[in-house]
Amino acid sequence: DCTELEVYTLLFQPSGSILATGCSDKMVHLWDVSSTGQPYKYGSLGGSLGAINALDFDNEGARLLAGCSSDTAYIWSYGDNRVLKHTFTGHSGIIRTCKFISGTKLATGSADRLIKIWDLQSQQCTRNLFVGSKCHDLVVIDAIGTMISGHYDKKIRIWDAYTDKCRTELQCNAAITSLYYNAEKHQLLACLRDDTLKLIDLRQNNVLYTFNHDDFKVSTDTNKAVLSPDGRYACVGSQDGTIFIFNTTNGMCETELSKKHTTMVTSVAWHPEGRFVASCEKHRRVVLWSD
Repeated sequence: DCTELEVYTLLFQPSGSILATGCSDKMVHLWDVSSTGQPYKYGSLGGSLGAINALDFDNEGARLLAGCSSDTAYIWSYGDNRVLKHTFTGHSGIIRTCKFISGTKLATGSADRLIKIWDLQSQQCTRNLFVGSKCHDLVVIDAIGTMISGHYDKKIRIWDAYTDKCRTELQCNAAITSLYYNAEKHQLLACLRDDTLKLIDLRQNNVLYTFNHDDFKVSTDTNKAVLSPDGRYACVGSQDGTIFIFNTTNGMCETELSKKHTTMVTSVAWHPEGRFVASCEKHRRVVLWSD
């Protein structure tokens, strides 16, 4: 049990030794999963004024970014000196997603229909991307800062890093709840509100597979789906607490993991080395799955 309240998001640190969970108690809880696979609590990060909706680690694993329901994003260092480092305020709606773009920039997407680009040094917003629809998730796909965002208006938008203009729009059949990018294969996994996952080849912007299952139901507007590190599998949690794993080479459902969650699964994360899948449910429980 992660907290007395609800768990909204979780993410492995790039080395895989730490699992971070974002909760409705306004805390980020850190769990050590490096040795035996049996997690123990490493610490907690406080200072947020709202529930934690989204998390991202920087590439070095030295800082943790969180977006919260008080319209604010925070960065903590989470080593021995677990100190709140930076605060980013300016949205007028709940922050649904946040990502490091580089060592000097980050992006936040909000229910206020804006994507904001921030300078880490000054903690100031340097650019506003006016979208016109709630942003549920975004991913950064290259070193120059090209972003892809998923929205309530059923569109996936690809942004030009130099002009801040949307260069491509992909129309979907339902609102996008999450995005996940595999750089090696140039593939994007999108979870949709119509209870499907789409695997998209970004070289041609065409759908390779649509994953669905009679028992799979998307649980929330920001339900998170992920790809395995090798890109061979897609993983997502369902409203009834079941975890579904699909094969990305044939589109078939490979595995259903059940009987551990008692309420809807809100997010999943795959260990960077493929050792575990972590899942969290709305009612405080986090489960680690392994072979």
